[in-house]
Amino acid sequence: MGNEVYDKLLKCYGCFKEKTDFKPEVALVLGSGLGDYADGIKVVSELDYHDIDGFPVSTVPGHQGKYIFGYVGDVPVVCMKGRVHYYEGYNITDVVLPVRLMKLMGAKVLFLTNAAGGINTSFQAGDFMLIKDHIANFVPSPLIGQNIDELGVRFPDMGSIYNKELQRIIKRTAAILDIPLQEGVYIQLTGPSYETPAEIRMCCTLGADAVGMSTACEAVAANHMGMKICGISCVSNMASGITANPLTHKEVQETADRVAPLFKQLVTECIKNIGHDITKA
Repeated sequence: MGNEVYDKLLKCYGCFKEKTDFKPEVALVLGSGLGDYADGIKVVSELDYHDIDGFPVSTVPGHQGKYIFGYVGDVPVVCMKGRVHYYEGYNITDVVLPVRLMKLMGAKVLFLTNAAGGINTSFQAGDFMLIKDHIANFVPSPLIGQNIDELGVRFPDMGSIYNKELQRIIKRTAAILDIPLQEGVYIQLTGPSYETPAEIRMCCTLGADAVGMSTACEAVAANHMGMKICGISCVSNMASGITANPLTHKEVQETADRVAPLFKQLVTECIKNIGHDITKA
């Protein structure tokens, strides 16, 4: 018996192969604040999501929809310019399909970025947080249902989902660039509404330092496929109840845009160093 999720993934892969033979080593998901990151890389080709049969398309303002293929330094990368979210009404398997597709393209490393609400009271808007772990219990697992043996095992270990060596590279890079870098646990909730103060207190009790509406499910799917994963959150605002300010998407975007130059610099140098590490391996 076939698997509809895997068949759809293979169909998307076929569309990719018809358009380009580019083979990336690093897959980068561009969150808020990094939307125009691809403008600064050496672009080889682009692939619009609309040109991939059955591919989910983002409906969120500020999220364009296409893959960008090119080089950051000497490192071949695929940038996902615009991600889809569970709150847009997609099945969770569609939400992670783009990440799975990037692994089939050849990417060994998944670099996740996002805009997040700060829960840890030592954080402030504009901080960057290295994701050391996550809590994904509040969204459906993308691995529910028939296991796709071609992608990974039925019961994958999640003990070190965010690669320790990649974390060391990111911390070392940030230190060299003199860019302050917080560290913490990211929690994914469904959205699209921002959280209530009580929900943020719950997240804090569970051990989360930042909250958002993406990323963790993508990491689960990528880990299942054996990718090395790292991630950085841009703390675009303090979460509900941490301050008296009401939360708006405008505030999130404004903060992300303000710190975007530093974010781009950090991500660029991290990818170069990660690429050097892949070459050594």
